[in-house]
Amino acid sequence: MSSDSITVSIRREVDPTRIAETTEWVQRGVNKANTYPGFLGSGWVRAGADSHVWHMLYRFADEDTLVAWEDSAERAAWLATGEGLVLSERSRRRSGIEGWFDEPATGSITVQTAEGTAAGAIVKAPPRWKQAVSIWLGFFPVNLVFTYAMSPVPGFNELPIWLRVLATTLVLTPIMTYWVLPWVTRALRRWLAR
Repeated sequence: MSSDSITVSIRREVDPTRIAETTEWVQRGVNKANTYPGFLGSGWVRAGADSHVWHMLYRFADEDTLVAWEDSAERAAWLATGEGLVLSERSRRRSGIEGWFDEPATGSITVQTAEGTAAGAIVKAPPRWKQAVSIWLGFFPVNLVFTYAMSPVPGFNELPIWLRVLATTLVLTPIMTYWVLPWVTRALRRWLAR
């Protein structure tokens, strides 16, 4: 996953008497988003054939391309055509740590990409203990190297501990977020998926 990509997660409760109409409406929205620069793909899932709670994810290459889609007149017009179909909606943006592991889910999913539509099973997130091990495997060596690298720096060890921890976290957080954890999760992908 690109460190700049933004994923939007939406939970919609739809009118249970208008499932077919809502399905067509959602697909039209996906098709419209697919024409915008930076669109990386989307997927939506229902817990069952009669479920009226739907979950959708869509991803754009970066904040600018996402905002261009979200602020577009075309999207506003599409949303207006769904008036009455959606009873409630919650959405959030995902980037950073929550993007390292997918949220737990079960069922099947329909995915729309530039190449077309495909259906398949949703991959479950790894157990929390595997996520913790993955983070530790990245954090421990990086923290150890940084500690060794800073020990000969004159005056660093004499600083108050809170200032040393502040400096350490300011330096290591971006390193972990953009390089180390994405590399660790790619290296451990098979083990995490098992």
